[in-house]
This record gives sequence, structure tokens and C-alpha cells, in this order.
Amino acid sequence: MCTVILLRRPDHAWPLVLAANRDEMRDRPWTGPGRLWPDRPEVVAGRDDLAGGSWLGLNDHGVVAAILNRHGTLGPADGKRSRGELVLEALDHADAIEAARALADLNPDAYRPFNMVVADSRDALWLRHAGRGPIEVRPVDEGLWMLTARDLNDTADPRIAANLARVRALPAPDPTRPDGWDAWTAAQGRAADPAAPSAAAGLCFALDSGFATVSAAQIALPAPALDGPAPVFRFAPGPPDRTPFAPLPLD
Repeated sequence: MCTVILLRRPDHAWPLVLAANRDEMRDRPWTGPGRLWPDRPEVVAGRDDLAGGSWLGLNDHGVVAAILNRHGTLGPADGKRSRGELVLEALDHADAIEAARALADLNPDAYRPFNMVVADSRDALWLRHAGRGPIEVRPVDEGLWMLTARDLNDTADPRIAANLARVRALPAPDPTRPDGWDAWTAAQGRAADPAAPSAAAGLCFALDSGFATVSAAQIALPAPALDGPAPVFRFAPGPPDRTPFAPLPLD
């Protein structure tokens, strides 16, 4: 279970802004985002050191991809490929629509169920593999969206039910300012309300089982323009309630 917050503003100078909290077993080894694949020098992504794939990344063409498990499918399964491969597959493409089409043609039986976001400054797609049938590709419209282990903006998920309206009410990030992410950073570090049925209803949590929010990221893609600003990729290598974000070098 992870959380992705996606803001689409097609006519804005920053048409796509994304925040993501990664939830995983704390003892699963990983490496923070970087240019970690010699055969994919254009990719900046985090690496799952156990399975070799990624949970989130950005390429030099301005395509961002993030993968999330569907409800009840945490961890690997015999005979199934790692879902982290799909992020790297998506980032082999220079266009989000092309990437989504290529992924939709894969054999869904090769992977455990997943949600996936693939986006660039023009388009954003939600890929949904619920366990039966083909991999579905659905466009993400203008506005603010949250995705966890269920469907997009699905308030049957207690995390979305507790946080969607709050995040919508926040000022949008301003990637040009040092403090421009502060409101979203606070939201990413927000624990569950005391009355919530589970600590996992918070965007940032730690369970006694060892499952916890282990890192967080923030990405902003600028509108295409000659001599325009570069994308922004910020990363917190720990729980975002107590770990500062820092910008990643993309050159």
C-alpha cells in the first residue's frame, strides 16, 4: 500500500505535480533515486534492491511512472514477475501515452494486481490491473486525485476518505519557491486521526508488523517551452513526518 497524489492543470506553467509516499516493510533493502541502471542512463528512479525494479521514477523525456500494489497483494508470488519492472518499462518511452499502450499489451497474468500512474506534461494515465481481464488504461482528468491500493479517488479506502478533501483544500505546490511544497509536505507526513480504525489510515504511519512509510517523493513537470524550467524531483529518504526533502540532481 502506497499513496500517490496527482494534480493535473493542463494550461498551467506546471501542468503536472505529483507526491508519493512509499509504504513497505522496513527491512526490505532499497536505494534512493538516481541514475542506477547503466542500460537506462536516461532514468532517475529508486531501486528495490531485492527484486531489482523500481517504485517511482522520471526519465529525461519528462515521463514519470509510479507503481502501487492493489489491496491484498503485498509482496511477491511464485510464478509472477516483479511489478517494479513495469516502472522501468514505462520509462523506456518518451511519451506517457506510448508507455501506457505498451504496458497494456503485456500479459496481465504475469503480474500480481497493481495500480500504476504514467504521466508527462501533456497526459496522465491510470493503469489498473485488478487481477482478472486485461490491464485497463484510463485517462486522468484535470484536477486533484489520490490513488492507493483501490481505485482512483476511491473513498472506500480509509486513507482517501480521511485525506482527499484536506489535500484538495491546500494551496497547490509552487515548484519555483523553496517553501513552495510546504503544505503538501505536511500532508504527506500526516498521521491518522486518533479515532481512525487503523494507523494505516494516515498518509504516514508505522505498524508493529514492520510495515511503514519508508520514503517520500515530490515531482513537478513544467509545460514544454524553449529554455523553460527543468522538472523538479525532491526526495525524502525516510518517513516524511521527520525526514527533510532534498532536490535530486537531474543533469
